[in-house]
Amino acid sequence: MKYTFKQFQADLPDDAACLAKLMEIKFGGTKLTCPGCGTVDAQFHAMGKRKAYACQECGHHIYPCAGTIFHKSSTKLTHWFFAMYLMTSTRHGVAAKELERQIGCTYKTAWRMAHELRKLMATADRNWPLSGHVEIDETFIGGRRLGRGVKRGMENKTVVLGMVQRDGRVIAGPIPNRLKETIEPIVQRNVKRGAKISTDEHGAYNELAGLGYNHGTVNHAADVWVDGITHTNSIEGHWSQLKRSIRGTHVHVSSKHLWKYVSEFSYRRNMRHSHSAMFDRLLVSLAQPCLKAT
Repeated sequence: MKYTFKQFQADLPDDAACLAKLMEIKFGGTKLTCPGCGTVDAQFHAMGKRKAYACQECGHHIYPCAGTIFHKSSTKLTHWFFAMYLMTSTRHGVAAKELERQIGCTYKTAWRMAHELRKLMATADRNWPLSGHVEIDETFIGGRRLGRGVKRGMENKTVVLGMVQRDGRVIAGPIPNRLKETIEPIVQRNVKRGAKISTDEHGAYNELAGLGYNHGTVNHAADVWVDGITHTNSIEGHWSQLKRSIRGTHVHVSSKHLWKYVSEFSYRRNMRHSHSAMFDRLLVSLAQPCLKAT
């Protein structure tokens, strides 16, 4: 389902509407039990010069922005919500320079907004175990290809592991290395036992069958890409989209912040069937503790 910019403007035309939406998300509306005087179904009214609501009985203040990415931010809520709309309405992501141009803020402000929204996407896309038929693959993201030999180009890149359920969700994120000791625990946490798993010939996957999975491989080194229902084309398609977007939109992504970009594209893929749901779910996640940077 599409969520057009015209609909967005009608729903959230100004800061007051954005604050009211936040009040609804966090407290269920403006009629609630007052934490100050204890009045049941007390009516709270928006304050004129503060991003707050006050109880009509005792004047107790509630600040809907507290504990969210908007806390202590001097940026208008309409700008925050518009940035949220932009980042959920494009397949390739939005660069901080584009936010700077669209909103009319400084680059520093736009950069911070973009990263806070990516962390919010990681929060909204909380993982639960995959099942059915799952494809697992790792890729390398980073600088220019250097060196020679089998490991050529790996020295200055970050390893990213991805798992995608056929016709379902994707879970992905950076990992320190491609060793079996690193990959196996991640698979066990995120894929239910008994699931069918398809991978390439990488040795770190060799013992998955012994862990309770129905494991099948395709030997890419021998130019075998599909063997019946066994292939990794779905997760590799996700890698292609991620890399094209980084190269075309962001140009460069540091290893420190890579997890945020990977989370952003995973969230966008997982919610791809409904733009309105993608935006709404991001709004609802404002009431949840945001993930911290690593």
